[in-house]
Parts: sequence; structure tokens; C-alpha cells
Amino acid sequence: MSDTTTDAGGGSKRTYHGSCACRRVRFEADIDLSQGTGKCNCTSCWKRRWWSVKVQPGDFRAMGGEDALSKYRPDATSGGHCKHCGVTPYDFVDAAEWNEGAYVSVNIACLDDLEPADLVAAPVVYMNGRADDWWHPPAETRHL
Repeated sequence: MSDTTTDAGGGSKRTYHGSCACRRVRFEADIDLSQGTGKCNCTSCWKRRWWSVKVQPGDFRAMGGEDALSKYRPDATSGGHCKHCGVTPYDFVDAAEWNEGAYVSVNIACLDDLEPADLVAAPVVYMNGRADDWWHPPAETRHL
């Protein structure tokens, strides 16, 4: 399989490999960084310094270590932080009225083969979770 594919919308997806800090939890995901990444100022994202990218469930593959994650769902998907190193490599987000369907939120810092130049080039969408105004950026984003 090619490391880079073109999707139906003309975007270019690349397969990235990721892991937590202790490498017990491993995954791979097909991601088009040109579609954007996200940063939020809600308490959870702020304290974790969460910078994420949305991945469709079919483009995400857990490669091992799911039992090391702090929560487990019986449908073979898991998420949460690694019980050993404390890093949250990814989490599953269910469909809700505020999103466009279920997705996997991947922690960009956990992508082992992400080049800094590719990350700098990726657009960032800022969300004002602190004010429950998810569709508008907060007035200040430099700290995110």
C-alpha cells in the first residue's frame, strides 16, 4: 500500500504511525493535514495541551496496547490515557449535535513520523470551549 493516497475530495492522505511516550500504545492513521487541525481552550484541552486532528474511524487502526489505555469499550475501540506513561494518544468521539459524526481525535504530538514542517503548514481551527462557543475562536489564541 502506498504511504500517500488521494481521497474522493482531491485531498492527499498520508499514513502516519503513532504511539504514546512509552510506546506500549501504537496506532496508524490515514490523515490529510491540509484539512486542518484543532486547538481548544476548554479546561480539558488546556490542561493537556491537546492539539488534535480528526480521523474518520475507517482511516484509523489500533496496532497494539489498547489494554494499556485507561478506558476500554467493548466494540474493540478504546481511548484515554496510557496507564504507564500518562499520554493520551487518541480518543474516540461519538456523533453528537455539535459534530459531523463519530471520529477519532488523534493527538498530533503522538505522530512518530510527522515532520515539523508538515505540522507548521497544517491549518489550525481554534475553538472556544471555555465559553461553550465551539464554532468561534476565542479572542486570544497565542497561548494555545
